[in-house]
Amino acid sequence: MPGIPLAERMRPRTLEEIAGQEDLLGPGKPLQAIAARGQLPSIIFWGPPGCGKTTIARVLARLVDANFISFSAVLSGVKELRAIIGEAQEGKRSGGPKTVLFVDEIHRFNKAQQDAFLPHVESGLITLIGATTENPSFEIINPLLSRCHVFTLKPLSRDDLRKLLHRGLKDRERGLGSMELSISREAEEAIIDYADGDARSLYNLLEFSAEIAVAKRAEGKGAAITLDDVEQAAQKRVLRYDKAGEEHYNLISAFHKSLRGSDPDAALYWMARMLEGGEDPHYVARRMIRFASEDVGNADPQALQVAMDALRAYDFLGSPEGELALAQAALYLATAPKSNAVYEAYGKAQSDARKYGSLPVPLHIRNAPTKLMKELGYGKGYKYAHDYPDGLAYQEYFPTELKNRIYYQPTSRGHERIIKDRLDKWRKILAKRRKIGR
Repeated sequence: MPGIPLAERMRPRTLEEIAGQEDLLGPGKPLQAIAARGQLPSIIFWGPPGCGKTTIARVLARLVDANFISFSAVLSGVKELRAIIGEAQEGKRSGGPKTVLFVDEIHRFNKAQQDAFLPHVESGLITLIGATTENPSFEIINPLLSRCHVFTLKPLSRDDLRKLLHRGLKDRERGLGSMELSISREAEEAIIDYADGDARSLYNLLEFSAEIAVAKRAEGKGAAITLDDVEQAAQKRVLRYDKAGEEHYNLISAFHKSLRGSDPDAALYWMARMLEGGEDPHYVARRMIRFASEDVGNADPQALQVAMDALRAYDFLGSPEGELALAQAALYLATAPKSNAVYEAYGKAQSDARKYGSLPVPLHIRNAPTKLMKELGYGKGYKYAHDYPDGLAYQEYFPTELKNRIYYQPTSRGHERIIKDRLDKWRKILAKRRKIGR
């Protein structure tokens, strides 16, 4: 198959050849049942790149003897859709096979474009199979979503990827078997790391690594793919980083503690180590958002906004440009004043909530939207804070069992110094009003 990429040559032809997705493809599971029935409904496949969305659609269409037409939401529009619909109508009139229209990245279509599918899906002229990496609930219009079965596909596991890699090396018809290649354990693990659940990425890197290995061997056969070959192919040094093992937790711990210890340079280094090692940037952003509340808190209320903005900026830009926004957030958090008062306060409140259960809300701060509720004393005696000097009225907001609890104890660092001074002032005012019953 000269000129055809390995990833395309190795694309599964049967359901049995598909790696992973056992929840959908195993015996008695939904897609096996659909294949056995021989009637294909309209479907939305939701999952990450390289997990098998296109492949499963092709195999299902072949199993029901349908005419499979692939359509990209990135490269095509309503004009091309009309032409496909015309072909489907002509095929139906002539008694030809049913048309399965596969729309890759269907979330890229706007509402009006998605509307164009509806009448043809409803009439049964076409069976629609959409593929998306985005949550269909947010990206697909409800009328179309309600007419499709939604199946969620998972990233391929390391075992799934290992199986595919070995298949690609050994298959003499479609794979690299005729080259009689071997591969070192380190090279195999590196390719699987880089693939990150994506079969297409796995085969692309394997093919390029094999070309590099073969080029170094005069006879062209029997070459051994090494870690150095993989690093050359990926144009990236393999860092020791097991996203599922101890090193993952070691590095995230070092990153978090460097932020907490206000060392911006160390924080930046550990973040770079994680990202260069293949960590999901969303995980790094999520940890910084958590850190902004746990370790900075109200000492710098802007920290949480900075962390959230970094996540949005990364999603907008992608890698590698978006990683600069993560770096900016890390530096901001490391150099911000620190306080764990929010973390401590919530822990105390959470402990009381669990310990005391469903304590009743005091009557005077209950809502009283009906006459009966007012007669029962709901809202009676409530003091409207804005009617009092300084906007402060003494009244109890806790259940009786928790009276006068204080959870939040702000520090004197950063913005929390202002909050602490304000609360101290308010408590003195309220203590005086408590004495006179106001």
